[in-house]
Amino acid sequence: MEALIVVDAQNEFSAKGQRAVPNHEEALSRIKARVAQTRKAKLPIAWVRHHNKPTESRAFVPGSWGAELSAGLGAADGFGPEKLFEKDVFGAFTFTSLDGWLRSMGVTSVLIVGFYAHMCVSTTAREALVRGFEVAIDPDAVGSSAIEHPLLGSQTAEEVRRAALLQLTHMGVTIDLSAGGRRAEVHSISSLVSFL
Repeated sequence: MEALIVVDAQNEFSAKGQRAVPNHEEALSRIKARVAQTRKAKLPIAWVRHHNKPTESRAFVPGSWGAELSAGLGAADGFGPEKLFEKDVFGAFTFTSLDGWLRSMGVTSVLIVGFYAHMCVSTTAREALVRGFEVAIDPDAVGSSAIEHPLLGSQTAEEVRRAALLQLTHMGVTIDLSAGGRRAEVHSISSLVSFL
């Protein structure tokens, strides 16, 4: 059985948030489409919300607008099982009951969507892989920010997103484009680049 893991689809990543993602609106639309598809199939959805620790930046403060899930998102009744998991680290499996919840339903594969591709999405995907889950990511349902370093240079948000996805495919993550009518799965890095 497959489950959808929605990682940190929170207001903080919107244009008005403290961690704005350039492709936020497009990615959010795709996330909502994935949620609708998963609910129609009555499959599990794990909702993940990030909170910063008191010693970290003022983004993702518990109870703040930025920390809330984006409008229209969150666990709902009447579909498959849905549950909210809260974290204060990059990975959704660390210090949460996500692994046990997925296994209690016989989940063997996960589709991951959300923000940032290079941080919490990537870490969650790696955690799922090392726990033996088959992992897929919808590249149209994730986003990143531009990053720079004085010695290593800089990358645009799109370059960061692609680099994160390329690294994950090298580890065994599948790129899944099936919800949008494009080819269902892309397994190779060269195919991924052509789709992005």
